[in-house]
Amino acid sequence: MTLEEAIAYIEDYSWSTSRLGLDRTRELLNKLGDPQDKLKFVHVAGTNGKGSTCAMTESILRHAGFRTGFYPSPFIEDFRERIQVNGEYITEEALIRITERVSKVADAMEDHPSQFELITAIGMLYFEEMKCDIVVLEVGLGGALDSTNVIKAPLVAVITNIGLDHTEYLGDTVEAIAKTKAGIIKPGTHCVSYRQLRSVEAVIREDCKEKDVDVTFAGECTKLLHTLDGQSFSYKGKVYELGLLGVHQLRNAATVLEIIECLRKQDYKISEEAVACGLKEVRWPARFEVLGKDPLFILDGGHNPQCAEALIESIREYVADPDKGEKVTFLIGMLADKDYDTTLRLLAPFGAEYICITPDSPRALNASGLADEIDKMCTENGTKDKVKVCVRENIDDAIMTADESPYPTIAFGSLYSAGEIRRRYRILHK
Repeated sequence: MTLEEAIAYIEDYSWSTSRLGLDRTRELLNKLGDPQDKLKFVHVAGTNGKGSTCAMTESILRHAGFRTGFYPSPFIEDFRERIQVNGEYITEEALIRITERVSKVADAMEDHPSQFELITAIGMLYFEEMKCDIVVLEVGLGGALDSTNVIKAPLVAVITNIGLDHTEYLGDTVEAIAKTKAGIIKPGTHCVSYRQLRSVEAVIREDCKEKDVDVTFAGECTKLLHTLDGQSFSYKGKVYELGLLGVHQLRNAATVLEIIECLRKQDYKISEEAVACGLKEVRWPARFEVLGKDPLFILDGGHNPQCAEALIESIREYVADPDKGEKVTFLIGMLADKDYDTTLRLLAPFGAEYICITPDSPRALNASGLADEIDKMCTENGTKDKVKVCVRENIDDAIMTADESPYPTIAFGSLYSAGEIRRRYRILHK
């Protein structure tokens, strides 16, 4: 089996709605020796901010001297991003070897595991093999029925920002979604949550009460300084620098600081120096990431209305204020099953130009269809004659069009396009 064959094997078993549940994952891992039972976890669920919260937590733990496992989802450029140890992607040799082992077991199962279940099993085996001290484990979808939830009680169960997404599977209210996400909370764990809507916090508190689990809700950070190179903030009287941009990242950082405090109470030795270094040096691609400054080009994986609200905060903070007549160019591609109409309308006050692309996904909204939706919106709000909308058939053409714009560019809409935008931007701007 080659690397390409290993990845193709995994991706051949696409996730589908019929595959929700833990039975296949449990059976697969049991036949592989239950490697997850030999590991310790920080388990992270939520609608938005999971990846950033995981990245900050992993960075701090690594700087504290722990051998860290990291299981983020999805990948941006390299499939091997999905499984990391001490900040390094799984080796090609290990991915091939472990995939061969997992495939023999999976192919003999009556109900074949899905793509996500396969990669979860591969990750657990690799983390065990590498003798990780703590694995920072990001939920793929939901919580209760996500395949990562086969683990026993984690050191900390984390709930990040809850919003409306994947409503066809998780529920059509934030409270229903919160209940699903809270499925990762188990007796014997500790819970830390992002500061939520009061009704969402009530759901989390009730779930924790039923399971006799202590819960901590993150407080507010005080923003100090910010530039396109980073920002600083204070939390509970201590000052930190953060390598990620955006006001929403300060809220995620507050959640991370409470995770660290929770681990300290369980006798994990994590110095203030490790916390400071971990936050300052953390990097997380495609989250309001500056790819170029002249002209300014920022890449963000935001893909739903809640992400759009965070993006609006960041654009105002770092790039443009429409109240002062300042505008941006949006390079945008979205999935048809997302609430693209609300997202577009939230960002409309900032848009002077729209460059529409089609994400590399069977769920993609066609670029021409997206352009039609933007034209319709501009007609309704009376800005059609003031806004330029165009379609580009490939990423290179879209980036070159953005380079010619007199406005800063914000590329956003889907993580399915972010990796290719990031890769092609580097190549075109060597």
